Amino acid sequence: MPPSNDRRRADLADAAIALLAEVGVHGVTHRAVDTRAGLPAGTTSNYFRSREALLVAAARRVVELHHADMTHAAVGYVPGGDSRERVIELIAGSLLLAATARRDRYLAVFELRLESLRRPVLAETLDGLMEAAERFTAGYHESLRLDLPPSAVPQLMVLYGGALFTLVSAPPGSVTEAATRALATAIVHGALGQDG
Repeated sequence: MPPSNDRRRADLADAAIALLAEVGVHGVTHRAVDTRAGLPAGTTSNYFRSREALLVAAARRVVELHHADMTHAAVGYVPGGDSRERVIELIAGSLLLAATARRDRYLAVFELRLESLRRPVLAETLDGLMEAAERFTAGYHESLRLDLPPSAVPQLMVLYGGALFTLVSAPPGSVTEAATRALATAIVHGALGQDG
């Protein structure tokens, strides 16, 4: 096995994500990832011995990239004002980015979630990633000084996931700022109640 090369591993996971979005989980093979990444045959299998390991790596990579997007969205963020409105703005921006420029990434996530129904190791990984994402999101809200109870995070994430599925499965180009704003408002009101 070659020495660990984190950049190469990330590139291979990115190629797997692209394939998941383009052709679905059944099109993600070691050879297809090699081709998609423009690397010699056998490269992917040197890094990921099984197809399941490759799918797990793709799932971890999506979460890593999503957290990076969240961190980037906080750059220049100025705390203050109504927390609920600020959360709506952050969620609306995240949904818009995820359903447009990052659409393939989230199509891949939904492919992986469905495949996890047949692969216990993938299901376990995705469940662990969701738990970590809840902690990350609660810490993110705290770092932005958003006055939200940590107990609301799981509901926010479930509602966000449903809205995201609707948006990424819609025809490309049909997602608008107005639509994501309306969904973000519904998510926040659904998770926090109209008044709380």
